[in-house]
Amino acid sequence: MEVVSCSHSCSALHQTPRSAWSWGSGLGLGHAKPPRPRRSVILCVGTTSGTSNPGDSSKVHSTQGFYVSDMDATLQGIPSRKVGEVEKVMIQSLPEGPDSSPISTGLWEWKPKLTVYYERSGTENSKAPAVLFLPGFGVGTFHFEKQLKDLGRDHKVWTLDFLGQGMSLPCEDPAPSSIAGGQSEEAFWGFGQDSQPWAEELVYSVDLWQNQVQHFIEEVIREPVYIVGNSLGGFVAMYLAASSPHLVKGVTLLNATPFWGFFPNPATSPQLSKLFPWSGTFPLPSFVRKLTEAVWQKISDPRSIHDILKQVYADHSTNVDKVFSRIVEITQHPAAAASFASIMFAPRGQISFQEAVSRCQSQGVPISLMYGREDPWVRPIWGIKVKQQVPEAPYYEISPAGHCPHDEVPEVINYLLRGWLKNLESEGSIDLPFLEEPSYAEHGVSKELEFVREGSRKSVSVRLYGSKISLWSQLSSFFNTRVSNSRVVSR
Repeated sequence: MEVVSCSHSCSALHQTPRSAWSWGSGLGLGHAKPPRPRRSVILCVGTTSGTSNPGDSSKVHSTQGFYVSDMDATLQGIPSRKVGEVEKVMIQSLPEGPDSSPISTGLWEWKPKLTVYYERSGTENSKAPAVLFLPGFGVGTFHFEKQLKDLGRDHKVWTLDFLGQGMSLPCEDPAPSSIAGGQSEEAFWGFGQDSQPWAEELVYSVDLWQNQVQHFIEEVIREPVYIVGNSLGGFVAMYLAASSPHLVKGVTLLNATPFWGFFPNPATSPQLSKLFPWSGTFPLPSFVRKLTEAVWQKISDPRSIHDILKQVYADHSTNVDKVFSRIVEITQHPAAAASFASIMFAPRGQISFQEAVSRCQSQGVPISLMYGREDPWVRPIWGIKVKQQVPEAPYYEISPAGHCPHDEVPEVINYLLRGWLKNLESEGSIDLPFLEEPSYAEHGVSKELEFVREGSRKSVSVRLYGSKISLWSQLSSFFNTRVSNSRVVSR
C-alpha cells in the first residue's frame, strides 16, 4: 500500500486545452457518418472464459433475450428484421488469474485526519487514458473490482471511497464522549458533546465529496480523467464535471441518482437553511443521537442489508456474498452511525443534477448513459430524461440488470465503456458501440450481447436509444420495466 500526502495542485491540469479531448466532428449520435457496407449479423469480438475472481464471481442463470417485433420496430423507428430476430454480438468474458490486471491500494491524506482510501490498476499503461470510478452510497472501491481487473489491462483505472464511507471513515473520534454514558452510546463515535478541532466544520455532504474528488484528480492522478459514476457516484461525477470541466474528459452515468440531500444549501439559500436546527456537523445534537441509534440498529442489521441487495440486483442468482460481507464490515466501524447521520442531514449541493447536466452540455463535456432496466430505485425514465436534455449522449438500456449494472453484468459495461473511450480517444474515427449503421444514430437499435461466464454462455439485451425519443419510447420503457421487475422477483 502506498501513502500519499499532497497539499499542492497540479497547475498543468488547468492549462490543458479542451480541444485535446473534444468530441470532434461527427461524434454525437445526431451526426451520422456516410453509409458504409452492412456488416455481418453476428460480430465475434473475441471470447475468453472465466471471471475476475472465480470464488466470488456472479452466478447468473441464462435468460431470454429481448426481441423486437416488426410492429415494435416500426413504432420505435428501429430498422425492422425478421420476426423474433435480433443481432447477436459475442463479447469478451472477464479475465481471471494472471490474465487480470493486479490491483494496488493507497491512502491519501487530503487534510489533517481526513484520509482517503483508493485503489488503482494499470498505471503502467503510461499512454492510456485514465478512468476514475465513483461508487454509490454505502459501498466503496470493492464494488469496482471487476472493472479494475479487466479495464486495467489497457487503461489507467482508479477508484476511491468517499469520506465518511467505506474505508475512508475517520480513524479518530470526531466528537469523543466526555461523560460516561450508557453502553449503547459508548459503541459510537461522534456522539460526544464537543467536536475535535479538525472536525468542527466537517459535514459529509455532496459538496465535500465533489471537492474531495477534484483534489484527488489534481494531487494524486495528476491528469484529466474520464469519470464513471454509479448512483451517488454519478451525481458527484456530474457535479465535478460541471464545476471543473478542465479535469474531466467525459462522464459515464451508471444509474445515477438525479438528486441528493433533503435540506437547503446555506450558500444558495442562506435564510431558508437557518430554519433547520442542524446541518450534519459534529457533534450530533441529542435528538439526532437518539434517532440515529434507533434507525442504525435497523439498517445495519445483516438481514436488512441482504434485503436491500435483493432489491437492487435484478437476477437473484447473482453471487453478492463479497459485496454483502464488505457492507456489513463497514457498518461495524465505530464512526459509521454518526457518519450516516451527517450524510442524511447534510444540505443539498450548490447546483442540482439537472443544472450540472446543462453546464456539461454547454461546456462540451461528453456524456454517456448505461442504465440497468430493472432498477427499482433509479428507473430508466431518469436516464431518458438526461438523454432528452443531451440528445447526442449515447444511452444504453441493459436487461436484465438492476441498480448496479457494473457488478451484475460487468462484461457488458466493460465492453460498452471500452467502445465509448475508443470513440472519444480516436476523435470519432472508431464507431460507438452499436453505431455501425448510420441510421441507428437517429432511431436506435437493440442487440443481444453474449459472453461466457463460468463455462456457460450468457445473454443480455442492450438497447441503444437514438436521438429521436418519442413519448411512446418513454411509456414503453416505464411499463416494460414494471413488468420486467415483477418477472425477475418471481424467479
